[in-house]
Order: sequence, then structure tokens, then C-alpha cells
Amino acid sequence: MAELLQIEHIRKTFPGVVALDDVSFSVSNGEIHTLLGENGAGKSTLMNVLTGLYHPDRGHIRLDGREVSFTSPRDSLACGIGMVHQHFMLVPAHSVFENILLALDNVPNLFKRKPYKEKIQALIDEFGLELELDTPVWKLSIGAQQWIELIKLLLRNCRLLILDEPTAVLTPQEAERLFAVLQRLKEQGKSIIFISHKMREVMQISDQVTILKKGRSITSLSRGNYDENKLASLMIGRDKIPQWQKNLQISDEIVLDIQQLSVRDDRGPADLDNFSLQLKKGEILGIAGVAGNGQKALAEVLTGLKSASQGRIMAQGSDITDSDTRKSYIAGIAHIPEDRKSIGIAPDMSIADNLIMKSFKSGVFRRWIFQDKKAIRRNAAEKIEQFAIKTGPDGTPVRYLSGGNIQKVIIARELSENPAVLVALYPTRGLDIGSAEYVHKVIAEGADRGMSTILIAEDLDELLKLSDRIAVMFRGRLVGTVDPQTTTREEIGLMMAGEKPVGAACS
Repeated sequence: MAELLQIEHIRKTFPGVVALDDVSFSVSNGEIHTLLGENGAGKSTLMNVLTGLYHPDRGHIRLDGREVSFTSPRDSLACGIGMVHQHFMLVPAHSVFENILLALDNVPNLFKRKPYKEKIQALIDEFGLELELDTPVWKLSIGAQQWIELIKLLLRNCRLLILDEPTAVLTPQEAERLFAVLQRLKEQGKSIIFISHKMREVMQISDQVTILKKGRSITSLSRGNYDENKLASLMIGRDKIPQWQKNLQISDEIVLDIQQLSVRDDRGPADLDNFSLQLKKGEILGIAGVAGNGQKALAEVLTGLKSASQGRIMAQGSDITDSDTRKSYIAGIAHIPEDRKSIGIAPDMSIADNLIMKSFKSGVFRRWIFQDKKAIRRNAAEKIEQFAIKTGPDGTPVRYLSGGNIQKVIIARELSENPAVLVALYPTRGLDIGSAEYVHKVIAEGADRGMSTILIAEDLDELLKLSDRIAVMFRGRLVGTVDPQTTTREEIGLMMAGEKPVGAACS
């Protein structure tokens, strides 16, 4: 098979950081090529080089054997390289048709809509997608919005498609449909760079896998020459994957009782609609659902970031429905937020200061009206060792850490005062195997101590592995709860689409 893309000895540095150091691999025509690597391995930097956002310090990029140099995303698009990012670049108030049109070049100021609509509709029909061109984007599911991003690239005749964690927000059925589309594109001769942390997907879809570690390409393996254990071993290297065991003893004591809770969003519809659920002491309660079906509102109302329009939240007998974030924390509810960089940390503050953000008023860290710097540094040293946080020099702003280590800082801070309940919103999103397993270990060990966790996650394998019970949400409502030991991924996937299989409990 002829090679479409050759990446040779790419190096990219930033002040004080070597992000890429001698990365080389190639992608053939009609190939699905997966990139695997821990957080901080250089995947994002490499994709930014390929799409023209960064210029490499050294190395070569060749397309069809011809060397190319990109100074902007427009250059890479002109050469047929396009990327579907994790965060979609769509205008919610505009229709599907208008969003696609915005991505096209050379559309005249005065144009006839019909020819453009026919061309786009032909592409939708070819791949059997469920998209209505006149529907506003904000009314669509996340999966449907992803189709729009893909169509935008196909209309630009992109030959190399880069997909960054494309299944993170999809149901299992939607993911299978995406894979069918990718196989069709592959048959048409298009090449795909696929970035994922889910080994099940990597094994299912990949023709080639390249492992990145610490900014270097370790090896590239073709289908048949790898299995899950070999890939995990190459990714992690000498680092050990944390081991943990699930707690099988759960108390009957109710620590959190959510009663007919509703939360309205800014447009009027309910983010949560008559939602009721009970959480037991020491229980890990998984929440499954396609992103945007009320999970974020549930986490925010439990942690005091949003107000309920109706219903009650009872925490160990106390009504905390109208609490703010501080009162919720005092009531024993800790929070791992969805967006760790925007609201989980103060990015320009040091690791030590981030670790005491919720307890800086404590006498432990004060001398009269002044902060006790020695106590703060001592606390940081203890937490860094306890939670295996990989840091830079003392005083380094927390934003310079990798995603996995930022997550560890947040977890260390949230668990520092032994909360009764942890509300974890997508705690392993974008994390590598080692970092994700570390988060699992912390949650499982917390359950051993009697801490209860509401685990909101996108990965059904993660929920099935970690949860004692799984509650499924659809459009702000509870579809039902199921036992992960006796329920399949497919059954949960149907519930995520709004269907209630026989045997699912209502609460």
C-alpha cells in the first residue's frame, strides 16, 4: 500500500519543555492508524504540528513523497489534512446546513442554496446519517454534531482525517456506527489517524498502532502483531499500573437522598427533570448517559454550583438543597469537576497553593492572620508523595503539569478532609491507562473507608468495572438503575438512547 504521510524525526520544544523529540511514523493510503500514549506523551503537540498550528523545530513532513511545510490550519486543509477535535467548532443557533456552509471556501455572497443542499444531502445519504439540514445545531445530540464536523472535512476532499477521542461522547451504538463509516472511508482510500485511550476500540479498528512515550515514537505495530497487554506495556514502560480491589461490602445506610429534583437551564428546558436517587454508604454509583443529558447539572446542584427549581437533597438527614459550594463541602460533599483546567484549578498558582484552596482558612495553615508557608509546603510534599504527583521545580504553576497530574492535584485536594461523598464528573476523561487506573484505585480505596461516590463517566467499560450500581440518564430523567454484573453494554446503550429494557429498576 502506498504511503500517504511520512513524519520524519519531528522535534518541537517550548521554553523549558521538549514536547516532541524525534517522532517518526508513516500512514498509508486507506489505513486507520491509531496513536497511543500517556498524557504528556506528545500526541496533541504532534497533531497541532500536522494541522499547521505549530511549526516543528526540526524534522520533515511528506505527503505523497513531497515535503510540505504548514504555517496555518488553512495550509494543512489545502493539502487534504483535516481534524475533528474533541470540542466541536459549531454555531449552536445556526442550522446544520449553515454550519457546513461556513466551513467551505469560495462560497459567493450571492448563491443558490439548492445545489449546495443537494451536494451535502448526497453525502448524508451515502453514509446513511440521520441529519436534517434545517435543524438548529443546539437541538442535536452530541453524536449528530460530530457527523457535521466529519461532513465539513469530507466536503473539503480531505484525504487524511484526524479524529481525537471521537467516541468519548457516544453511546456504544453510535460508536459502532462511527466505526462503520470509518471503514467505508477507508475502503474509499481515505486515511485516518485515530486517537483513543480505549483498548477495545484500538483492537477493533486499527490497521497500525504507533506508541508515543515522553515525546518519542517507541514503535509502530501492524494488526496481528499486538494485543491489549502488549500495547499497555509499551505505553506504560517501567511505570507500574496501580492495583486495586473492589469493595464488596456496602452498608444499607443512606448518605444522600435525591428527591424529585429538577434544575432548569438558561433556555427554559429542564437539565434535571423530577430526578430521584439514593446513594448508600461506601457505594460507587455509576451514572451513564450521553454527554448533555443532565449529568453536569446533577453534579453542579449536588455541589452547590446550581440551584434546584424543585425537589430536595438530603445528606445524612440534613437538607442541603439550597447550599452553596462551601456549605456543600462542609456537609461532606467533594467534587471532581468536568473541566479540570477551567474550574478545577487556579492555573497560575503553585501546586502547594492549589492543594489548600478549600482549607486555606484552617488553623493548620495559618499563624494568626498570616499563612504558614512551612505548613503549606509540608502539606504539598506529603500529598505529592501520597498521590504520586509528577511535578516540576518547587513553585511551578499547576498549569504546566500534564492532564493526569492536574487531576491528581484536584483529587488530593478534594479527598484531603475525608469527605462522605465524592461527586466525580468524567474523572478519567483524556487520561492514559496508568492515570485512569490511579483514579479508580483512589475511588475504590475511598469506598473501603466508607466514602460514597457518584461516578459520572462516558466509558461504559469503566462504569461496569468500578460501579456497584449503574443509573442511566436520558434528557434529564432517570431511565432506570441496573446491576453491572448482570447487564450488558448493549442494554445500557439502549437505555442511554431513552429505552428501558425489561428488568431495569426505576430508582
